[in-house]
Amino acid sequence: MNLAVLGAQWGDEGKGKVVDLLTPNFDIVARYQGGHNAGHTVYVNGRKFVLRLIPSGMLHPGVVCVIGNGVVVDPTALFQEIDELMQAGIDVNGRLFVSGSAHLILPYHRDLDLLSEARRGERKIGTTSRGIGPAYEDKIARRGIRVGDLADPAGLDKNVRDNVNARNRLVHDSTMDADQVLARLLEQAERLRPLARDVSLMLNDAMRAGKRIMFEGAQGTLLDIDHGTYPFVTSSNATVGGACTGLGIGPRSVGAVMGVAKAYTTRVGEGPLPTELADDMGQRLRDSGNEYGAVTGRPRRCGWYDAVAVRYAARINGLDALALTKLDVLDGLPEIHICTAYRSGSRTLTEFPSDVALLAACEPVYETMPGWTRPTKGIRRFHDLPDAAKRYVARLEAVSGVSAAIISTGSDRSDTILREDIIHATLGSLTLQA
Repeated sequence: MNLAVLGAQWGDEGKGKVVDLLTPNFDIVARYQGGHNAGHTVYVNGRKFVLRLIPSGMLHPGVVCVIGNGVVVDPTALFQEIDELMQAGIDVNGRLFVSGSAHLILPYHRDLDLLSEARRGERKIGTTSRGIGPAYEDKIARRGIRVGDLADPAGLDKNVRDNVNARNRLVHDSTMDADQVLARLLEQAERLRPLARDVSLMLNDAMRAGKRIMFEGAQGTLLDIDHGTYPFVTSSNATVGGACTGLGIGPRSVGAVMGVAKAYTTRVGEGPLPTELADDMGQRLRDSGNEYGAVTGRPRRCGWYDAVAVRYAARINGLDALALTKLDVLDGLPEIHICTAYRSGSRTLTEFPSDVALLAACEPVYETMPGWTRPTKGIRRFHDLPDAAKRYVARLEAVSGVSAAIISTGSDRSDTILREDIIHATLGSLTLQA
């Protein structure tokens, strides 16, 4: 059975660790959306790896990793990441492939991203300004440049010049040289072309041969372009449907879906966050959880666990199970709050609203639970957790409507609880081992 792993909140949930942890159970790990704005942080034996484009399964020898057509690829960022892994002793040769239909992020996309944010003024989105959005805009407008286009120098020349000229008409204070952009791209093409594959065919052939695939999402459900808190969202489908369109696989190929959620809530950038704590407790969560962007270094906004949002993610994605991360960040708190509903005027809302203005006006309705003083960090058996921590996990499962099959109690790969009874009950024939 294949497994999709995706974010059940506003991103930064710890998907990198979960994918890395589960990779030994799979033959292929396939990334299906987003760009190098996604930073998946993995700790192995105390060593930190930050993966932005390359699937987190790359840290396991022999596992094949693919980047699907739903991903936008910055060649410079990709090669930098490959070089960093090679320098760290991780051999990517013959193990990394990129869809020929994946669109490229080029220098003018980054300029247009900055320009777009500046024009928004107070309604800025808070993007990473890495050219992700403009690359997806070019894709939808049918003027994008794909990996496969690198094999056609004549067509590439015309497309690059047209796009650079369009950029120069919009950005009045500087002029980009199309010759330089094209020369750099042709140089990168020599290294990128050997990685190109028909990823859809590759994955479907692998499944027919009995190979198991993990589909890796980036960002989170509440940042999905269609189902997130629009317009404060990313430019791709971070939900499970993105796995089908972003890799060229049928829906029945996704055997099970695991959502990843922190034991509290964070968000980067603009947009509503109902449980946000703009006080000492918010700072305490930020510091204890090291809540700073792996890619940008920006501080994340922190708040209590939002069960309304996770219930919504469960519905949108058909979640079979949760991976609950960063439980240890809550160690030592005298009490912990859980948002179980929203209040808007005289109304109580138990479902996540699609209207972003309504969401921004909502106030959280909290339940309060006692905290625990005994550390959970590094615990690997559910039985060994403090009783109050067990009750907290049980309550999150009840109010979110999804069982926690995995509980992370630290940053390292080994700091994890695998609940075999829940894995068997929720994921059926998918046997997982750490």
